[in-house]
Order: sequence, then structure tokens, then C-alpha cells
Amino acid sequence: MSRVARGGHGTKATATADEEPPDTGAVSEDPGGRHRLTAVQGLAALSLDAMASVAYGPEAIVLVLAAAGAHGLGFTLPVTLAIAGLLAVLVASYRQVIAAFPNGGGAYAVAKAHLGRRPALVAAASLILDYVLNVAVSVTAGVAALTSAFPALYDERVLICLAVLALVTAVNLRGIADSARAFILPTAVFVGSVLAIIAVGLFRSAPVSTATADGHASALGHGATTVGALLLLKAFASGCSALTGVEAVANAVPSFRTPAVRRAQRTEVALGALLGVMLIGLSVLIGRFHLQPVEGVTVLAQLADASLGHNWAFYVVQFATMVLLALAANTSFGGLPVLMSLLARDNHLPHVFGLKADRQVHRHGVLALAVVSAALLVVSGGDTNTLVPLFAIGVFVGFTLCQTGMVRHWRHHRTPGWRGKAALNGFGALLTGVAAIVVTATKFTEGAWLIVIALPLLVVVFERVHGAYDRMGRALELGRVPDAPHRDHSLVVVPVSGLSRLTREALDAAVSLGDEVHAITVVHPGPEDRRAAETLRRDWELWDPGVDLTEVDSATRSLGRPVTAYVRDLGARHPGSRITVLIPETEPARMWQRLLLNQRGAVVAHALRRDTDAVVCRLRFRLPTA
Repeated sequence: MSRVARGGHGTKATATADEEPPDTGAVSEDPGGRHRLTAVQGLAALSLDAMASVAYGPEAIVLVLAAAGAHGLGFTLPVTLAIAGLLAVLVASYRQVIAAFPNGGGAYAVAKAHLGRRPALVAAASLILDYVLNVAVSVTAGVAALTSAFPALYDERVLICLAVLALVTAVNLRGIADSARAFILPTAVFVGSVLAIIAVGLFRSAPVSTATADGHASALGHGATTVGALLLLKAFASGCSALTGVEAVANAVPSFRTPAVRRAQRTEVALGALLGVMLIGLSVLIGRFHLQPVEGVTVLAQLADASLGHNWAFYVVQFATMVLLALAANTSFGGLPVLMSLLARDNHLPHVFGLKADRQVHRHGVLALAVVSAALLVVSGGDTNTLVPLFAIGVFVGFTLCQTGMVRHWRHHRTPGWRGKAALNGFGALLTGVAAIVVTATKFTEGAWLIVIALPLLVVVFERVHGAYDRMGRALELGRVPDAPHRDHSLVVVPVSGLSRLTREALDAAVSLGDEVHAITVVHPGPEDRRAAETLRRDWELWDPGVDLTEVDSATRSLGRPVTAYVRDLGARHPGSRITVLIPETEPARMWQRLLLNQRGAVVAHALRRDTDAVVCRLRFRLPTA
């Protein structure tokens, strides 16, 4: 076949220097600037995952420590401080990643530049898994808050989850800047509510209300008096779920307005500061109010009740939490399509994922994420507890590879102060590596084994796609200067089913394209088909267009097979000639009128592309609107 496959082969990603570009403030110089993010919009669009984690991060720590009784709960703040310290290291590190890799990609870009292709694919696979799980967990957690307030909706939770997912997907298809503007208000309300809980609670010596927890069974362990290292590690691992989303800003640097690096760095620091303050503040209140986990009531709900009272403010916090958890999936929609576009550019995913729509949206990446997340929601039955054990493992693998790659980055570039920067990244790699091992080990039997299997499978898929593109590149001789073009004898075949203006337009085009034109009509068995063929033959002779009409018999009702057989026979009789099949079709003025077409042109085109080397050209004749 002589079709030309258009596509690009991957180009090497080059890490830029860690210098920030000058802040010119000229948004107008960026043709897509209107659809890109400011720092505030970036915080709303890309930090929802991290911000929403305060709703379940402290609770995850408390539930583990509760096994050791009241004595175990006393370690809530130390464990949280350890997580906050890791958060500070990650924020400082990813601030450096943003400057060094302004094209985005985060762990994937760093690992590719400094660790090699295979570690980069592992990093990409881990981030993809975490992004997908973040969507599913965030949506189910938000819907769980809704069904807790309205139990009658519990049986419809899967449909509600899918409706929320469809809403978030639709907003993101309009562009990440539009979605950011839509999410600024709920993000601000949630952050303001949590900060209000902390600020008011610090001035209270005792809970102002315990109405929320009254009547619920306590989940506190009895008889336990010691807290072992294993329990603390498990609490640390569970609390690390609050760190998911920290890398999202580094993955989506190209989504920011110019200067993208500076805006992304500001967003990363603001994210880390707000998240750290909220985690530590809530942990302080847990100890201050001697809070105990109870069944059916979240820790955040108890803290809101104890600090603000069981009034309208309490319900504002619950509603804001529900909305933000449902919208936290937006972090994945902001970061994953960019990562997939980088993988597509490097020939590890189909190139279609690298295309952008007119609103700076990687539409195919957004839709792919929505489809996979919807499948997870259906399979899990909309249950958060089924998905949580799978969460956060992938992101810590990506953290570790990113930190390790940055150590090599500083050793290679040796910019001023590189030793301190390398030490920071090395320390971060050690911490996140230990965290990845602990999280996987403690959650392995709870479903983490699925991630252990899925991660290498994704890497295999990336390798297979890359191998396929390599074979295409060799066949197309990409990277080589081709021989000079030469003109072959040209044959044009025009399938005809009747006489009309469409037939004349097709023959006009055919005689312009080729040295020799062959009009053919497929004759099916049956008296009616034979009479129709005789009528066409008689009308053709009366018209006399100067092109002979050849009848091609078909023993069955097939349309594609007899045409391909004729084309193959024509090629055998004219070796060295270029054969083009010109398929005339109508293009209706209205979208719904396309349903009226018989699709015979599509059937013939598919058969020709599959079974012949002919050039297939589908000539569209636009019908008038009136």
C-alpha cells in the first residue's frame, strides 16, 4: 500500500538548567495563555488531591494507633510531624524538579534523563496507577459523605459516582483553566473551614460538643499498653496517604502561564505549607480533645463538632469536605494527560495522547482516564474501602525514582550549591524508599499485590508500544533522507453504484488524477440486482463519459471482497503502476442526516486498506443545506 503514515518519532528530552526564566508577565505572547493557569488557579486545579487528604490522612493514623488503646493515640502528633517532615523534603525537592524540568513529567522526566528508559517507565507506570486510583478514591469518598447524610441514596452510589465523574470530566474537557476557575471556591471554602476548626479549637480546653460521636461504638483497642515500632511504621505508612498529590504540580508545569516555572514553584510551596499546617493542626486537636475513633463518624467530623459545635458551621464543613473529595479527582485530570503526552512523544503510548485540542486540553488523555476510572468505580461497587489499600503505593515508587534521579542531576551539572541540593534529594530518596517498602508490606494482603502485578504489566505495555513504533520507523526509514520522488504510471479505479452528479464529480477527479481510469460496478446474484446492473449499463452507454464501465460479479452479497479482488488483479496486470481507488461519498449538511447513509464507502475503504496496497481516496460531495 502506498499510504503515507504521518507521525513523529520521539525526541530526546533535555533537562534544562535550574535557572528560572525572567518574569515578563506577558501573557499575550503565549497564544494559549488564556487557557493556562495562574498560581492561584494552579493551587485550585492541582492541589485538590493533597488538600482533600486531610479528611482521611489523620484518620488513617488514628485508626492504626487506636489498636494500642489511649496510650497509642498519644503518638498521633509525633507520627504526623514525621509525615510533615517528609512533606517538607518533598516540596523542596519538587521545587527543584520544576526548575530543572520545565516541560513537566515529574518523576518520569527525571528518571528518563538520569536513570535510563526502564526506570523512567517504572516511574511513569507508578504515577499512572496512582492518578487513576486517586480519581476513584476521591469520587467514592465524596459520594460516601453524601450517602452518610442521605442513607436513602446508598443503593444508588455507583450511579452517583459515575455522574460525579462525568461532571468532572466534562469540566476538564473545556480546559484546565476553566476547571481551575470552577474549583477555586470549593477549595477556598474547605481550606478556610479546616483552618477555622484549628484556630477555634486551639482556644478551647474541652470539646464544645460531642453530639456527632454520641451513640457510636468506639474503635479504641482495649488492654493494650505498649506501642511497638511496627505499629508506628504502619501508622506512618497509613498517614502517608496524605502526601499523594504533592507531585502533581511538577507533572503539569506546561499548564501554567509564563513564567511557568516560577508560577509552578509558588504553587508547590503554597500547597506544602497549607497541607502541613492543616495536618499538624488537626493532629494537635486530636490530642487536645482526647479524641477516639468511632464507627460511622469521621475524625474530621468529630473535630468540627468539638471545635465549632453542632450547628450550621458543622454542616458547612461536612458539605465542603464532600464537595472537595468529589472534586479532588481534578488533580489527576490536570497531571495525567500531560504525563501521557510525554509518554506518547517518546513512543511509549499511542501518539493520539500527545494531541491537544483548541483549549490546550489533552482530550484523549482526559477521556482515557475517565473510562478507566469509571471501570474501577463499577468493579469496586463504589466502595472506598475496597480501593484505599491500593492507594499511595505507586506515588512513593515515583517519589523515590525522582529523588534518586535528581541526585544524579546535581552530580552531573554541579551548579553552585549542588552538594546541598544532592544531599536533600538523597535524604528524600531514602525516606520515600523506606515509605514505599513499608506501605507495600503493610498493605500487601489488603490488595497491594494488585499494584505489584499491574505496575510491571504497564511497563510491558509501554515496551510493546515502543517496539511497534520502532518497527514502523524502520519500515518508513525515518531519520534517513529518502530518494528523489519519481512518477509512476497511474491507474484510478472508481466504484459506481448508479448515475448521478456524484458519479460525474468522481470521474472528473479521477481523470485529473490518473493516466487511466477504470469505472467498476459490483453485480450481486439475484434477478433484481441483475436488472439494476443492466439499467446502469444502458444508462452508462447513453451518457458515454469516455470511461468504460466494468461489471464485477459477486457470488455473495459482499461488497468489499469483489472490489479488492479486482484491484489485486489490476495490479498483477500492470506491475509498477500506482493504483488509486477513488470512492465517491456524500457529506450531509446536518449531523443527524449521516444516519441515513448506507456506509458502503466505509466498507469498501476498510477492505482495500486491509487487503491491498492501493491508495484509498474518499471523495466527499457536500450536500447543500436547503
